[in-house]
Amino acid sequence: MPTKITIQPIKKHKTMSYLITPKGYKPILDLRQTELGIKQIKEFFQLNLSSELRLRRVTAPLFVLKGMGINDDLNGVERPVSFPIKDMGDVQAEVVHSLAKWKRLTLAEYHIEPGYGIYTDMNAIRADEELGNLHSLYVDQWDWERVITPQDRCIEFLKEIVNRIYAAMVRTEYMVYEMFPPIKPCLPDKLHFIHAEELRQLYPHLSAKEREHSIAKKYGAVFIIGIGCQLGDGKKHDGRAPDYDDYTTPGLNDLPGLNGDLIVWNHVLQRSIELSSMGIRVDKKALKYQLKLEEQEQRLELYFHKRLLEDTLPLSIGGGIGQSRLCMFYLRKAHIGEIQASIWPEDMRLTCKEHNIHLI
Repeated sequence: MPTKITIQPIKKHKTMSYLITPKGYKPILDLRQTELGIKQIKEFFQLNLSSELRLRRVTAPLFVLKGMGINDDLNGVERPVSFPIKDMGDVQAEVVHSLAKWKRLTLAEYHIEPGYGIYTDMNAIRADEELGNLHSLYVDQWDWERVITPQDRCIEFLKEIVNRIYAAMVRTEYMVYEMFPPIKPCLPDKLHFIHAEELRQLYPHLSAKEREHSIAKKYGAVFIIGIGCQLGDGKKHDGRAPDYDDYTTPGLNDLPGLNGDLIVWNHVLQRSIELSSMGIRVDKKALKYQLKLEEQEQRLELYFHKRLLEDTLPLSIGGGIGQSRLCMFYLRKAHIGEIQASIWPEDMRLTCKEHNIHLI
């Protein structure tokens, strides 16, 4: 029988968050086991990711200078946390949202050859997140980037890389089962691929998020291609900054997009969750075209964008894989706050406690 869930409204200033509270929820692991599981998952998965994609670990920044075009703009509306640097004349620095562009600069600096890349532990603050079961102010993910050739800029290569990452996820789930036998593996052996436009046509009367729930429940694990491109109804499945992922070059079934999101069905929450976002990055042509579409051509004057236009950055593919979300999924937790220490509204903490959800 599927788990019954209740969506609890959580009041907060001017807006409203929603908390999913699975009926009869009881954590499989206690706090000590959970911490051990988190450690083992992170160590095991990053080794598998590194070997699958031939990535070397590098050290990452927590903040970058404002106005360089390096910080990830996400959907273009989220405000980065910023602060003045006293010893540099109060020039502003921004806490990173992710390292999507920084990684490409690092590939150039390290002179990484095609077929190889880098990964890093990325820690970020996203102050505008809608807090809930899956979203926190604190973001931790494995950010990775790999140098590719012009011939690799195609949908077949994207799918190959996605399948390698998914294979590492499946192996990690089995490792968790070996550690904690009550946690039964649930990921399917094969990942299903579908374009966002095909998904829209399959479920024309559902919202984008409802389509994700439906397709993930059907297949267990899905990669949705074309995140950020305009669909047949004139809308986007989800937002994506126009200056890193290529979401306009023709790909699957000649539909636009060489990027996507990897989502799985979460049996605890009875909904889909996104574990990874990735894509083949823009070349000069795609960069100019996508910035024009979004009316952001002024960004071409920024440091990162000039480097790309001057051919001093390599072609690449890259993405991010949520560490806390991955652990949350493997350890069958109901809330990301059971995995990471963060700040939560007091009424959310109280509601979680009433439903046996122990936030760290």
